[in-house]
Amino acid sequence: MQRDGALYYWDYLQLDRLLACQRLESAAHGEPAHDEMLFIVVHQAFELWFKQIIWEIDAVRQVMARDVVADRDMSQVVARLDRVTAIQPLLIHQLEVLETMTPLDFLDFRDHLVPASGFQSVQFRLIENKLGIDPDHRMRIGGAAYTAALSDEHADLLRRSEQQPSLLAHVERWLQRTPFLHFGTFDFWRAYRQTVADLLDRERAVIERNPNLGEHERQEQLANHAKTRDTFAALFDTGRWEEQRAEGRRRLSHEAFLAALLINLYRDEPVFHMPFRLLTALVEIDEGFTAWRQRHALMVHRMIGGKIGTGGTTGHRYLQATSDQHRVFRDLFDLSTFLVPRSALPQLPPEVTEQMQFRYAGAG
Repeated sequence: MQRDGALYYWDYLQLDRLLACQRLESAAHGEPAHDEMLFIVVHQAFELWFKQIIWEIDAVRQVMARDVVADRDMSQVVARLDRVTAIQPLLIHQLEVLETMTPLDFLDFRDHLVPASGFQSVQFRLIENKLGIDPDHRMRIGGAAYTAALSDEHADLLRRSEQQPSLLAHVERWLQRTPFLHFGTFDFWRAYRQTVADLLDRERAVIERNPNLGEHERQEQLANHAKTRDTFAALFDTGRWEEQRAEGRRRLSHEAFLAALLINLYRDEPVFHMPFRLLTALVEIDEGFTAWRQRHALMVHRMIGGKIGTGGTTGHRYLQATSDQHRVFRDLFDLSTFLVPRSALPQLPPEVTEQMQFRYAGAG
């Protein structure tokens, strides 16, 4: 819309419509509650940021769906994911603004909100699905699916989003195409496995010889060390890895996880700089939403105590449970389990390290 032939700020942002969207339910019942305005504005701001996050994730998914992702496109992908991680602290800060409303202030209008609930945020459920949450591991409400509290239109939208390739699925395919998983005659994984075995042997020797440990403490540490060794053994056993996937304990394929580990181990090689930033951004996004869910759970506990949520959830206990159960990129967090010191990394053949350099490196 224009005025006198020129685009006008108010019209461009459609502020007539936007600023007319704050309708107090308490006023409709004859008792306007002052803090309901804050409640509405904060939640509308959440939804605007969710829209932006979906916009960025969809753009990333579109690029990552390609059979070949060019370097310049990868840079764009990382930039858009970094934008999501920049937005996430704003979501947490908005909760701090909302907490300027006291529990008594909230009670002035809370009953008018039933049965509406933030649980019904379709956009946030879309974000979870687009990232790659496992539908079989979603929290249920009174035994019902998360779509049960939504309109038919929105429930159908979310079910369809579950059928579309998620960002996790695209990243898995991209990782499986990672070069350098195979090094010709040089068996990197055999060398890495020997490195791990040597490190674990040294760690066991330290535990056995430590004079500051009592016998009970020594046996306890040796038991934990045995578990660590078994964890590494599972890394090299494709069959055990697939069993863990079938149990829902792993999401990435064995090959994809090894590729992600290789990228983390050799992150200093130029060819892996951008892939490492991508994996780091995904971890930070998962961490950011986990922190937001936890912070949200604390706020809800502060506001309503042990009461049931307006949408029928168990209130803060439900939100706290989702903070762990609804994580998507848990496998990428687990990569740190398998890292070894840079000084212990197997040395790569010269022909491999040469391929890992930028093309102009060494040019005179």
